[in-house]
Amino acid sequence: MEEKEIYTELNSIRNLMERSAKFISLSGLSGIMAGVYALIGAGYAYYLVYGPYGGLQYRDYYITDQQVLWKLFFIALIVLILSLGTGILLTLRKAAKKNQNVWNPSSRKLMVNMAIPLLTGGLFILILIARGHYAVVAPASLIFYGLALVAASHYTFEDVKWLGILEIILGLFATLLPGYGLIFWSVGFGLLHIIYGSIMHFKYDR
Repeated sequence: MEEKEIYTELNSIRNLMERSAKFISLSGLSGIMAGVYALIGAGYAYYLVYGPYGGLQYRDYYITDQQVLWKLFFIALIVLILSLGTGILLTLRKAAKKNQNVWNPSSRKLMVNMAIPLLTGGLFILILIARGHYAVVAPASLIFYGLALVAASHYTFEDVKWLGILEIILGLFATLLPGYGLIFWSVGFGLLHIIYGSIMHFKYDR
């Protein structure tokens, strides 16, 4: 009995240390919703790029159309705003239920470590667009987002690291097949987020 009690105490201490060192208020539902927003946005983007006929043969013509490019930019911006807004609201709600402080040293470290790759990637993507290298935009967004997740995973759930690694791998494959960037983008920001969010929800939120 004494040995079991010691192990119980050690586990309690370890859990307490993890809670104080890591940000654990991330909501799995926010990942699911981000994936849904991304798939809806990607579906509309697919229609804009390939037209009602479908097929990838139209990509070279449409991808250089400035009107289409601006529409794609605003679609991505709307998806980003909706995802961030939903993520913040659901994270605040989860933290309130568990009486946790959202803005703490762990969350600040998470934000800083995630912001550096994201801001670098955002500037890099703007340079690519300005130089006309549109085919590399989708792969770059996946790679830098994956790097941001891996960097942030040190201060939150380890599951975030594996999502980041998968995003990086997808981005590298998308670089090899630039004509299919929208498909890879849909899988990375849509499907993977839904799977990740579902795992997080059933693993930590219930």
